Amino acid sequence: MVSNGNGEFSFDSKRRSGLPKIQTQKTDDDNVVCHDDSATPVKAQTLDELHSLQKKKSAPTTPIKSPHVFGVAVSEEERQKQQLQSISASLASLTRETGPKVVKGDPARQAETPKVAQSHATHYHHAPTLNISDSALKFTHILYNLSPAELYEQAIKYEKGSFITSSGALATLSGAKTGRSPRDKRVVRDETTEKDLWWGKGSPNIEMDEQTFLINRERAVDYLCSLEEVYVNDQFLNWDPNNRIKVRIVSARAYHSLFMHNMCIRPTAEELEEFGTPDFTIYNAGQFPCNRYTHYMTSSTSIDVNLARKEMVILGTQYAGEMKKGLFSLMHYLMPMRQILSLHSGCNMGKEGDVALFFGLSGTGKTTLSTDHNRYLIGDDEHCWSGHGVSNIEGGCYAKCIDLSREKEPDIWNAIKFGTVLENVVFEEHTREVDYADKSVTENTRAAYPIEYIPNAKIPCVGPHPKNVILLACDAFGVLPPVSKLNLAQTMYHFISGYTALVAGTEDGIKEPTATFSACFGAAFIMLHPTKYAAMLAEKMKKHGATGWLVNTGWSGGSYGSGRRIKLAYTRKIIDAIHSGALLNANYKKTEVFGLEIPTELEGVPSEILDPMNTWPDKKAHKDTLLKLGGLFRKNFEVFTNYKIGTDNNLTEEILAAGPNF
Repeated sequence: MVSNGNGEFSFDSKRRSGLPKIQTQKTDDDNVVCHDDSATPVKAQTLDELHSLQKKKSAPTTPIKSPHVFGVAVSEEERQKQQLQSISASLASLTRETGPKVVKGDPARQAETPKVAQSHATHYHHAPTLNISDSALKFTHILYNLSPAELYEQAIKYEKGSFITSSGALATLSGAKTGRSPRDKRVVRDETTEKDLWWGKGSPNIEMDEQTFLINRERAVDYLCSLEEVYVNDQFLNWDPNNRIKVRIVSARAYHSLFMHNMCIRPTAEELEEFGTPDFTIYNAGQFPCNRYTHYMTSSTSIDVNLARKEMVILGTQYAGEMKKGLFSLMHYLMPMRQILSLHSGCNMGKEGDVALFFGLSGTGKTTLSTDHNRYLIGDDEHCWSGHGVSNIEGGCYAKCIDLSREKEPDIWNAIKFGTVLENVVFEEHTREVDYADKSVTENTRAAYPIEYIPNAKIPCVGPHPKNVILLACDAFGVLPPVSKLNLAQTMYHFISGYTALVAGTEDGIKEPTATFSACFGAAFIMLHPTKYAAMLAEKMKKHGATGWLVNTGWSGGSYGSGRRIKLAYTRKIIDAIHSGALLNANYKKTEVFGLEIPTELEGVPSEILDPMNTWPDKKAHKDTLLKLGGLFRKNFEVFTNYKIGTDNNLTEEILAAGPNF
C-alpha cells in the first residue's frame, strides 16, 4: 500500500497481482471513516462500581408532604427511624429483648449496611438487656415493600423451585402443603371472643388459649429474627377509605411477599409515609414447624389468630392462601362490629350502576358468571357492604388454574404475566410454557395477580348498593329450578345453608351426588354465628331494595348420569334477565317442597326446563329425589336451630319456615 501525498491510498497491483485496486479518500467535513458511536468512558474503576451506576437510587418512602408531630415538621432521618422502630417492635420477642436491630436493605449490599445500622443501633435499646440472645447481636435486614421485579430477583436467587415462565409470571412451590389446613386454624378464646364468636358444633373456630398463642408467636418471631433478611409488606384491606384496615405481613419468603403485594391493596408512596402502626400483623414463619408437644397442637402445622393482640402466626405451612383467608376471617369479625356486612362473594356492576353479588361454592360457576365483558368487575371473592355501598376487600384475584385455557377464561389467561404468582404449576423445562392440565404437584394450582390485570376492573373497587343478590348452586340431584325468586326469609335460609351438590369422581364409575353445605358460602372463614350475617344481609336487602335469586347451574331432566347439565347459554340468559330487571316482571308459580317462586317463561330459555318436574320422564323418581334433597337441607340446618337473634326467637322461626316443607 502506497500514498500519493494527497491523502489518497492505493494497493499496488504489481505487488499483489490478481487483486483489484481499492481506493479510499478522506472527507473534509469529518475526520472519521465511519459513524462515530464512541462515548466517554465510564467513571467506574471496578465492576462493582459499574453495577452501582446501573441502579438509580429511588426513595419510595420520601415524603410527598412533610409529616408533622404536634405541629413540628419531622425530618426524613427521624421519619425513617420511626418506621424502623415500628418494624422492630413488630418483631420484638416478649421474653428476651425489646426488638431486634433492624436495618433496611438487602444484606448483599454491604456498603449500605454499616452507616444505616450504626445510626439506628441504639435507637431501640434504651437499657441493657440481661437475657440477651444471639439474634440481638446481629442485624436483621428488612426488605420493605419491594417491587415485583425486586421480589422476582430475590425468589430466583434464594428460593429453590422459583422460575420465570414463558408468559412472564413467577412459578413457585408452596412446599408440602398445597392447600389450606382448616383443622389447624385456631382462635384465642378469651373474655371478649367467648361471647362474640361462634363456638361449638359446626363452627370453624377451634379454640386455643393465649399462653399457647404466645408460645407459637415466640417460635415464629425467633425463627424470623434468626434469618439474614425478612420481607415486610405494609398494605391495606378494603377499598372503602372510611373502613380501611392497615396490615403488616412479615414473612421469610419472597414468594409470600409478592403474593401479598398482589392480593392486598397497594399503598401509594404518600400513604406509606402516613402508615404508622398497623392494625393487624401476620408473622409467616411457615418453613418452621410448631412444637407438637405444645398444648392444643395436633400436627406440625398451626395457624393462630389472636384478635385481642391483633396478630396472626403461621407455622408449618408455606401455602400462601393461609394469609389471604386469615385476613378474610379478620374482616368477618371486625366489619360486623361496625355494622358492615362481610361477604364471600363475587361482585360486578353494570354500566347503569346496577350492582350484583354472586355467591357460590366451588364448581357453581361463580367466577365465570361474575366475569362479564359487558359489566365492570368490582371483585372476585371478598367484599363489604356498608352504608355507602359495596367495596372489595382485596387488591387482587386468586384464580384456580387447573385446566385453564385461553378460550374458556381469556381474562384470567391474559392476567398471567409479569408480576403474577403461579403456585404449584408444571411447565415445560426448556420453553417454560405452563401445562395447566398437569396435576403432578396438585390439582389446586393457582394464580395470584393484581386486579388491575383484568381489563374491565373498576378502580377503585367500590360501587353503590346491590340491586341483586344471586345464590348459585350446582345441583347434581337435578331437582332445583334453573332460577327462583326468593323472599327475604328464603334468602336467609339458602344463604345460611350455602348448598351445592357435586359428583365424587371415582375409578369405579358413577356415584350418587354428594350434597355440600357451607354456611354463608364460606363457613371456613366466618367468625360469628351464620344467622348474624344472614340477618344483616336481609336488613340491607330490605333497606336498599335488593332482590334475592337462587340459580341452579347443575342438572336438569334427572340426576347426574341420567339428566343433562343446564346449558351455560341458558344460565347466561337468566343472569342477563336478572341484571336488566326483565325477570322481575315475569309470571311466577310456586314449587312444592321448597316453595320456590319460578318464572313460567323467559326469553331465550325453553319454558319446559324452568320447572324441573317437566323435564323428568319419571315423575315419581323426581318427587323421591326432591324429598331426599329436602331432608338433606333439614338435617344440615339442625345445627342452627337453637340460635336466637334478639330477645325472642321469631327471626329464627321465620328462617326455618322458609326451608323445605313436607
